Amino acid sequence: MRGHRRLTRAPWRRTLATMGVAALLIGTAACGGDDGDTEASGGDVGTDEISEQGDPVTGGTIEVGLEAETNSWIPGEGAFGAGVTVAYALYDPLIKRTADGEAKPYLAESMEPNDDFTQWTLTLREGVQFHDGTPLNGEALKTIFDTYLTAPDSNVASSLAEVTSLDVVDELTVVYNLVEPNAAFPDILTGAPGWPFSPTAAAQFGEDAGANPVGTGPFQFVSWQRDSQLVLERNENYWQEGLPYLDGITFRPIPDEDTRLASLQSGDVDAMQTLRQSTVARARDLDGVDNYEHLGNNSGGSLINTTRPPFDDVRIRQALAHAIDQEELIEVLGGTGLTPEATQYFSPDSPYYSEDAEEAFPSYDPDRAQELYDEYKNDPARSDGQPAGTDISFSYNCPPDPSLNELSQLYQAFWNTLGMEVSLNAVEQAAHIQNGLAKDYDVQCFRFSSQEDPYFILDEAFTPGPLNFTGYTSAVIDENLEILRTTTDLAERQAAVEAISLDVSENVPNLFTGYTLTDVAVRDVVKNVDGWVFPDGTEGDGVPGANTMWGFVWLAE
Repeated sequence: MRGHRRLTRAPWRRTLATMGVAALLIGTAACGGDDGDTEASGGDVGTDEISEQGDPVTGGTIEVGLEAETNSWIPGEGAFGAGVTVAYALYDPLIKRTADGEAKPYLAESMEPNDDFTQWTLTLREGVQFHDGTPLNGEALKTIFDTYLTAPDSNVASSLAEVTSLDVVDELTVVYNLVEPNAAFPDILTGAPGWPFSPTAAAQFGEDAGANPVGTGPFQFVSWQRDSQLVLERNENYWQEGLPYLDGITFRPIPDEDTRLASLQSGDVDAMQTLRQSTVARARDLDGVDNYEHLGNNSGGSLINTTRPPFDDVRIRQALAHAIDQEELIEVLGGTGLTPEATQYFSPDSPYYSEDAEEAFPSYDPDRAQELYDEYKNDPARSDGQPAGTDISFSYNCPPDPSLNELSQLYQAFWNTLGMEVSLNAVEQAAHIQNGLAKDYDVQCFRFSSQEDPYFILDEAFTPGPLNFTGYTSAVIDENLEILRTTTDLAERQAAVEAISLDVSENVPNLFTGYTLTDVAVRDVVKNVDGWVFPDGTEGDGVPGANTMWGFVWLAE
């Protein structure tokens, strides 16, 4: 039985704002390491050909190969990255997403706004305890919020900056008070700010709390050997009756893609995660392996520094876009046939995808690119102050990865054809990200979007602040961000996102290549990898970002 796979289609997972700049390094490292082979041009993106699941079985242990190690396992300190999947074993999210992308209470019983979305009242489930026996109640949430999540050194403090206070109403009820209306606020609690951990254990372990995680999740901590393995065992006092099915899980960081895949093939690990398109393709060919794939919003592409001439002129930005052939970029990166070309911040599987924005984004048209470039070049009032007729020159930056080097050379060839003089710079990952934050670049490779609510994705990208890497802003975007911030009506929000996407398509602050297909590849005895549900039976969002709700997974006999 070879390469059975299932594509899960579910929109959203919060990253940048939830994890802070520390996780931005991880997320963009995927650009540095993944951009080399994460783009594709459509074709077969997965089927429902997956081995029979059978009935749930209790017992057994599995080993899981991770893309990378995590620095700490406590929210507010850990830059989880590849470790988000581990967090779902240790912690229960207060809010999770349904298969339709709705942010819905999971560990929480309910969450309701006031009339103007300036207050959100969260009610907890009765009788839930942390692994150490500490009750999960309002006081616990307040201590976590006040002492840890909003501490000056917390890497999630920025995403909670809009919360003026968390007030305890009664034993199981708290209120988040916001500085201004935000209809998207529950999305924050799908990430690290919404993974409650024991305040008792955090106080007991102090600086070592991140090496001794205590949550409410289906599995509890046993031991951690950094860069080797994290061992978890079943939480016998779990609040969801009958779960988890497994006796335990061992997570092993295996950064090298070839080694991780070989470990799965040999049976050294039972499951692995990957965001590499070439690895997804190879995992499909393994005998006795099921692949749980997910097409999310994340895509590769290039930032254009709109604050720096000549890129402050839309003609140059449009010329850059019309000059590139996405299919060739994808082909050179080895991802052909896996995922669609990207044209916006939301993938075709998102409820916020816009066909009109796809149509409006500049397509490959060398003649139009030349026309736009020549118009700028020969304009006596061109923004860079150079004499009319002078070709523009600029640098294209990318981390020094072999596949990214090839990518950069192809961009250079496209733009050189127009007459542009493009020099290539290999920039180490940390400096690459810092250049983006400081807008100290001309054009550079990068990675866009996430599974979070569109308000957070687009607010970060296109309003003043460090995460607006391109420096692009517009009145259209501001107007429609206000709609996203003040309504939960799906149709109104979709219309607002479409208006923003059309503005981006017209003004081209960045370029796109392809969306990223992620995969949780498992030996076919590992079952129900994407089949988790809410306590009321609502279908969950599968395995976005190669992250699994391990409490629902079982090992076939």
